[in-house]
Amino acid sequence: MKIYVDADACPVKSEVIRVAERHGLVVHMVSNTWMRLPPNPWLRLQVVANGLDKADDWIVQAIATGDIAITSDIPLAARCLDKGAKVLGPTGKPFDHDGIGMALAMRDLNAHLRDAGKIPGGGPPFGPKDRSRFLQVFEETIQAVKRGK
Repeated sequence: MKIYVDADACPVKSEVIRVAERHGLVVHMVSNTWMRLPPNPWLRLQVVANGLDKADDWIVQAIATGDIAITSDIPLAARCLDKGAKVLGPTGKPFDHDGIGMALAMRDLNAHLRDAGKIPGGGPPFGPKDRSRFLQVFEETIQAVKRGK
């Protein structure tokens, strides 16, 4: 099992590192820019070329069944699910095959409404409850993958 993080705007990088270290899991932080990470042999920074979906494409090419992706990017989540991976948002919301279609549709609808000026951009602020929920669901997801579920 490996962890793949869509790292450019991920607010839970340090939590992912801490939990993965406890479990001895390899973490790939995938980004369009260099970032400082703690020096650990199981922690890997993959800097991809600038461009639309370059980080997403790298993750999808590398991820496999039994791996876990951390992303708030719904199209990337759908692509990772198609590869057999588990996917979590940084707020701890798991993506699954049953809900990904609706998530994609809502994403498109909200983008249309924002473009039309009907709703403001951005979502709710990321807070301590989101971080706590992420840690709990991330741990549960790792345990489920280890059990083969």
